[in-house]
Parts: sequence; structure tokens; C-alpha cells
Amino acid sequence: MVCAMWVEQMSLPENRPAANPRRCTGIFQSVFSAEPHAVRNVLRAAVARFAPKISEGEAGALELLLAELLNNIVEHGYAYGQAGTISLSILCDRRGLSCSLIDDGVPLPPHCLHPPDLPDTGVATENMPEGGFGWFLIHDLARDLRYRREAGQNLLEFRLPLSAPET
Repeated sequence: MVCAMWVEQMSLPENRPAANPRRCTGIFQSVFSAEPHAVRNVLRAAVARFAPKISEGEAGALELLLAELLNNIVEHGYAYGQAGTISLSILCDRRGLSCSLIDDGVPLPPHCLHPPDLPDTGVATENMPEGGFGWFLIHDLARDLRYRREAGQNLLEFRLPLSAPET
């Protein structure tokens, strides 16, 4: 079940208007269970919250970045069917979308914080790696990626830059 401090239930329009030239402002916060259905609901709500204020490409980048991170937390942070909670906060201001994720799952492996090499894609389809693309995408899209573990919780912070408003 999703317990959100701010959840707007709306679907994204097919033909979204251009980004608001005043630029994005606002906050999204949600605390939810670490399970796939809750992640999908929160992901939809977070993107819907900012989609009218940012470009379609920026909304897509936000969705991809959050999906990779949240699914990694559920799959790896709460392995073996552990129950847990995730907290997502997003602040949209002149610097872009500043995001923080807090969970009480297992610690993030240190290698995730170093920009990875893209897995080899020059191989036959049947020999393609199954994973390894997520952290490459995260490092490619996010700026100011920081992680720390404190009092049994993981805190991951990052920023998604937004393009300058049109004048």
C-alpha cells in the first residue's frame, strides 16, 4: 500500500504542452513499501507531479532514473523477500530535480558508486549480458550522485539537471 504525503492520481496526456517557461518548482514526497507494485504507483505519481512543468525528455529521464534505482533497491536491497520501506523526496527548483532515496535494506555495494563501463554489446544476441546497464544509465543521467549509510539506513542523493527555460 502506498502512503504518500503528496500523490496526484492522474495519467500523463499523450500530447503534453511545452515545459512551463517559469520553470519547475515543487516538492514530491512518498513513503512506500519496498515491493514492485508500490514502486510502479509511486513512479507514476512522481513523474505525473512534474511532467506538466518539464520537457517530455526530462520526464522520461526522471522516470528511467527512478525506475532503475527503485527497482534495484527492491531487488537487491531487500533480497530474500524481506519487508521494508522506501522514502522518496524530490525538490524541483532552479538547479533541477534534487532527489533523495532512503531505505533500510542492505548497504549499497561500493562498486555501484563508481561510473561503470558499458557492457560489451558487440556480441551475438544470445551472448548479451543480462545486467550491467542500470548503473551505467544512472551515472549517465544523474549529477552529484552521493551515498552514505547511517543508523542502518541507506541515503542516496542525486540531481537531474533541467534545461534552461525558454525566454
